[in-house]
Amino acid sequence: MRYTAQYQRPDGSWYYGEPPNMHWVDNFHTAYVLDCFHHYLDSTSDHQFDRNLTTGYDFWKKTFFLEDGTPRYYDHKTLPIDIQCSSQAIDTLVFFSDRDPEAAALALKVARWTIANMQDRTGYFYYRRYARGVINKTPTLHWGQATMMCSLGGLYQQLQSKEPAA
Repeated sequence: MRYTAQYQRPDGSWYYGEPPNMHWVDNFHTAYVLDCFHHYLDSTSDHQFDRNLTTGYDFWKKTFFLEDGTPRYYDHKTLPIDIQCSSQAIDTLVFFSDRDPEAAALALKVARWTIANMQDRTGYFYYRRYARGVINKTPTLHWGQATMMCSLGGLYQQLQSKEPAA
């Protein structure tokens, strides 16, 4: 935890990797780091990394989503839009709904955008959207289908738990 915390940048982000040729910031790798800090806190009740978690989450939430729920790939540009950006965003937002009252609504917005823009009419999710409407429609099990099934299942469970009792 200390190792990762020490490489957090002043804006709250982390580079993908330490070498200069890996100095980019992307949506889903940032979300992985946030999930790890959250799991650590939940597992240990050790609050020494709260600031890392909060500044990282705030950076991620304000940087990686367009108003309509489109999940951006990079901190400086939206495209390509990768199914992993969608699925991990939904998953992390659901996970952070215990800390952020707006997280579940944003997760739902991302899910709706993804279903409308990244799901084939036969049901599977596309791998990636590029500029000028080019879409890689490869139905990858690990990268797209499994991660979306997991994230949508988690979102459904979260939304069901928020339903008022009848």
